[in-house]
Order: sequence, then structure tokens, then C-alpha cells
Amino acid sequence: MSRLPLIGVTACSRQIGLHAYHISGDEYVQAVASAAQGLPVILASMADLLSPSDILDGLDGILFTGSPSNIEPFHYLGSASAPGTAHDSARDAATLPLLTAAVEAGVPVLGICRGFQEMNVALGGSLHQNVHEVGPFNDHRHAEKPGQPLDDWYAPAHDVHIQAGGVLAGLGLPRDIQVNSIHAQGVERLAPGLRVEALAPDGLIEAISVDTAKAFTLGVQWHPEWQVSCNPHYLAIFQAFGDACRKRAKQRDAEASYNA
Repeated sequence: MSRLPLIGVTACSRQIGLHAYHISGDEYVQAVASAAQGLPVILASMADLLSPSDILDGLDGILFTGSPSNIEPFHYLGSASAPGTAHDSARDAATLPLLTAAVEAGVPVLGICRGFQEMNVALGGSLHQNVHEVGPFNDHRHAEKPGQPLDDWYAPAHDVHIQAGGVLAGLGLPRDIQVNSIHAQGVERLAPGLRVEALAPDGLIEAISVDTAKAFTLGVQWHPEWQVSCNPHYLAIFQAFGDACRKRAKQRDAEASYNA
């Protein structure tokens, strides 16, 4: 019987009271376990202690999660953030080199929201820090209101147009699907080697893949982890990611048996 693939789930660094934590949202680890059918392993943001090679050697895939924080703009030569903008320098230091190394090593990657933006920045792209202030784009934020159910916050907000010939089209997704939208930032300059997978009606890039990737590598600006089992389009993304992780797990196990 084959084992569950080990799927890393990136963590944010957070200070809660006097203690420092490395945390990931429950919806991400739930989606990895239920939809990708893998064993989620939370990856601490500890770039000073753990190199990308240390991490990749033990994993069959990585989910780069969303986060309340934004990438510090010096990573893409952007202007300083507005006062009060949430950042996570420990996560930046860990995830940006890890993402590049994962792509180069052929480790399956799925990036969501911040993870999507990390993919673009890590590979040489830049970001709009406030999409709603840049014409011709719409406001892609969906502010949480006091007492509002999370189901409403993550409800479908707009269509995205799936581009022909890409990863998403290859999963059998229809030409247009509805997605949620909970982000202020977005792609300004697309990194070299990235392919546009989906566009919002206003032209904002909503999904990307790596042209020369050796394995499944996809980033989406929306949140397919939310109630993934209830949405066939979201589920297809996680299932394809899980399939790629299982393929790598079998390859790694076969190599280990051969070398034993």
C-alpha cells in the first residue's frame, strides 16, 4: 500500500502574547488532507536554521498559503508600503528562496493568494500594492464585516477567464468560472517564464504557471481551499496537485528502495 504524500504547508510567523508561533490556517491543512489526500506538514519560517534543500529532501509537494501579511516590497524593488501594512519578514526569508528551489527541483507547488504573489516575486516579477488604486482594475478586496459569516466573505465575487492550453484548461475547467476575491495586491510585472492561466474581467492576472516546470506548478489569486469539497473547480485543482505529489512520492520511494 502506498503511503500518503508528505505535503509541506507554509506557515506565517506570529507573536501571540509573549510567545512566538508558526501558524497555518485550518482550511489549508484540511484541503491538503481531504482534497489532495496528503499528509500536511506545517513548515516553520526559519530560514536561518533550515535551508531549502533541507526542506525539499523530505517533501513530495508544497502548498504556499495565503496570509494577512504582504511581501515586503523591497523584494521586488517596490516603493515602501503604507503605514500599518502587515508584513512577515521571517516568512519572506523562508518562502521566496524555497519556492524558487522547489520549482528548480521539480517539487509540485500550489500557491494561493500570498503564495501566488510569492511565486511571481520569487521568479522576478513585481506587484501592485493596491490594485484598486490602479486603473483599469476593479477593487478586488472583500472587507470582512462584523458578524459576517465566513461563507459570505469567501462567496463567489467575479468570473475568471481560463486561458486555453494551460494547466487549468488541462484539468477540464470550463472557459469561465466564478471565484472568490479577498486581495488588495496583484501582479504588476509578470516574472519571466510564467504563463498566464486565468484573467479577471478587468484584465488582472488571477492564475499563473511556470512554462518549464518539471512538475505541477500553479498559483491562483483566489482561495480554492475554502469549502473545496463543495466546488468542483476548486476540487479539481487540489486533486491535480495531490496526484502530482503522489507521483513524486512513488518516485522517491522507488529511488530509496533501489539505493537501499
